[in-house]
Amino acid sequence: MAHLKMTLANATPESGLKPPLAALWWAAKGDWDAAHKIVQDESDANSAWVHAYLHRVEGDLSNAGYWYRQAGQPVAADTLDAEWERIVSALGGQHA
Repeated sequence: MAHLKMTLANATPESGLKPPLAALWWAAKGDWDAAHKIVQDESDANSAWVHAYLHRVEGDLSNAGYWYRQAGQPVAADTLDAEWERIVSALGGQHA
C-alpha cells in the first residue's frame, strides 16, 4: 500500500500494475474517468470491487451495490479513504 501511495507523485502509474490497482492509482490522483475506464470492461472480482468503490466515490450507491455483489464483497460502510487503503492492501503487489 505504501509503495502505491509513494508513486502518486508520478505522472502515470508504474507499468505492469494489474487493472484494479492501476484504477485505484488514478482514483487517488482524482481522475475518476481514467479509473473507471480501466475497470469497466474487466470481468474479475477485484475489478468489480474497485468498480464498486468508484461508484461509491461518485455517489451512485445503487450502482455501487451492484458491483459489490459482483465482487462478492460487503457494501463498504467505512470512509472512502479507509476503503481505498483496504482494497490496495488486499490487492497489494498485483503486477501483470
